[in-house]
Amino acid sequence: MSQKAVTLHRPRQAAPINPTARWSVEAIEALFELPFPELMHQAQTVHRENFDPARIEFATLLSVKTGGCPEDCNYCPQAARFDTGVEATKLMEPEEVRLAAQRAKDAGATRFCMGAAWRAPKDRDIEKVAELVRTVKALGMETCATLGMLGDGHAQTLQSAGLDYYNHNLDSAPDFYGDIITTRGYQDRLDTLARVRSAGVKVCCGGIVGMGETRRQRAGLVAELANLTPYPESVPINNLVKVEGTPLANQKDLDPFEFVRTIAVARITMPKARVRLSAGRQQMGDAVQALGFLAGASSIFYGDKLLTTGNPDTAADVALLERLGMTRSAPGVRQ
Repeated sequence: MSQKAVTLHRPRQAAPINPTARWSVEAIEALFELPFPELMHQAQTVHRENFDPARIEFATLLSVKTGGCPEDCNYCPQAARFDTGVEATKLMEPEEVRLAAQRAKDAGATRFCMGAAWRAPKDRDIEKVAELVRTVKALGMETCATLGMLGDGHAQTLQSAGLDYYNHNLDSAPDFYGDIITTRGYQDRLDTLARVRSAGVKVCCGGIVGMGETRRQRAGLVAELANLTPYPESVPINNLVKVEGTPLANQKDLDPFEFVRTIAVARITMPKARVRLSAGRQQMGDAVQALGFLAGASSIFYGDKLLTTGNPDTAADVALLERLGMTRSAPGVRQ
């Protein structure tokens, strides 16, 4: 009796990734259009080459100054022009922030992110935030801040205080941006990212999906991120959280598989970045989050609140990782 090897399937090889190559929108759109199993296979292959697929970084985000923002970002409940029930507050004091950061650290977070609802902070604001950075840094945590557009010298001041990451999202593709925001241009965002890079601070930069953009425009957002030189060390992918009172409150939900595809495409095009499941996790449920991890997400925001919107509580996140046989990353561990 002759014997023959049986091939049950012939998986296509993952395309080789050249981290210095520029990604065209067309090439990224082609990734989006792959059959879902093939896209997930390619993303998981890239993910395993750069990260431990069973470890997830926990980061916590605290609003240190809430509301009253003069911008008109159509998704944002902190815009003063929208009636969302968010009350403006002053910048928190260092001791308040220290206590919050300590609680986050005790709960397992390794990175502490501070957000302030400014269009562009003044010099005196930057000095105060620098003190907050020093306060958190003294606890042994990674520090991140998102404060709006930075002026000359601001990034250097924050870097000197010990800031590890600065978050400034592109939000969308350039050709969709004007439909969402008119008070700040796309180049303004790129200029702030350049200032952050020149100061030696790592970049955290991503966007929001589900705002009514097309798939090609989602590809355009990923192309902008992947073609930054270098691409961001952290890439938060936010699924729109619809807030009553904002212009996008009644926006149609994005197909959850399309959200997962966005995670996978971000992983393939930015192999070494920490791709983070950010806003919208509370609405997407455990199964979609698990698919997001499979697609290459290696980080989540941890805690029951993201600036002003809800987030899964800490016990739910720990339980989910336990159910998946996954663990949180230890401080300072890359993979």
